[in-house]
Amino acid sequence: MLVYDTQLSSRLLLGTSRYPSPAVLTEAVKASGTGVVTVSLRRESSNERSGQGFFSIIRSLGVRVLPNTAGCHSVKEAVTTAHMAREVFGTSWIKLEVIGDRTTLQPDVFGLVEAAKILCDDGFQVFPYTTEDLVVADKLLDAGCGVLMPWGAPIGSGQGLNNVPGLRAMRARFADVPLIVDAGIGVPSHAARALELGMDGVLINTAVARAGDPVGMAQAFADAVKAGRSAFIAQPMLPSDVAIPSTPEIGLAHLV
Repeated sequence: MLVYDTQLSSRLLLGTSRYPSPAVLTEAVKASGTGVVTVSLRRESSNERSGQGFFSIIRSLGVRVLPNTAGCHSVKEAVTTAHMAREVFGTSWIKLEVIGDRTTLQPDVFGLVEAAKILCDDGFQVFPYTTEDLVVADKLLDAGCGVLMPWGAPIGSGQGLNNVPGLRAMRARFADVPLIVDAGIGVPSHAARALELGMDGVLINTAVARAGDPVGMAQAFADAVKAGRSAFIAQPMLPSDVAIPSTPEIGLAHLV
C-alpha cells in the first residue's frame, strides 16, 4: 500500500492504547505484521502511561509512528496537538481527529476540513478521520490530504461496516486515493469485508487490545486483511436475487 510516497509492508495499521501491558502490546504489534502504529500524544502523555518510557517502547518496535489528535474537539486543539506530535516523534505524518459528538465520537467534518487545510499548508501529511460523505471527502482532498480514513462505525463500538453502499461509493469516486477504514471494526471478518470492497487498508485498536488474547487476535486480523485483499483482486462473484444451480442441466436424466 502506497501512502504519501511511502510503501507500507502491510494493509493493517494498529493502535497502541488500552492494551493490558506494554509486553502484550509489543507482541501484538509483532504478530500483526503491521508497518504503522498510531499513538495519541495527549492520552499517552497523561497519567495512563509513563510518558517517555512508553514512547521508547514504541520506537523500539521498528515500525512507523502515526501520531493522532485523539480527544481533540476543536480546530485549535487539533492543530496544537499535531505540532507537538511532530516535535516529539519527528514525523510530518498526523492522523487528524476533530471530534464533533461526545456520544458517537463522530468527526466534526467542518472543523476537520479547516484543520486539515491549516496542517497541509504547514507541511503535514494528513490522515483525516472522516465520514463516508463524498462532499467532505472532496473538500479534504482539495485541502491537500493524500489519503482518507472513513469510519466503519463509531469508535470502539465493534459494529463493523455500517454503511457499505457509502464505502462502495467512496471507492468508485476516489479510485486513485488510498482509503483506510478507521473505527468500529470488531472482528477479523469486518476487516476482510473492508478489503473485499476495495479499501486499501484498515486501522484496528480496541478489537485487538481488548480481546481475550490480543496477540492471537492481531494475527487473526493480519490473516483477514490478506484474505480480503486477495478476494478483491480475484474479483468476487456478484450476488443474485435468485438461485443459480451449480450443476448444469445438460446431461441430466429426465424421467417421464
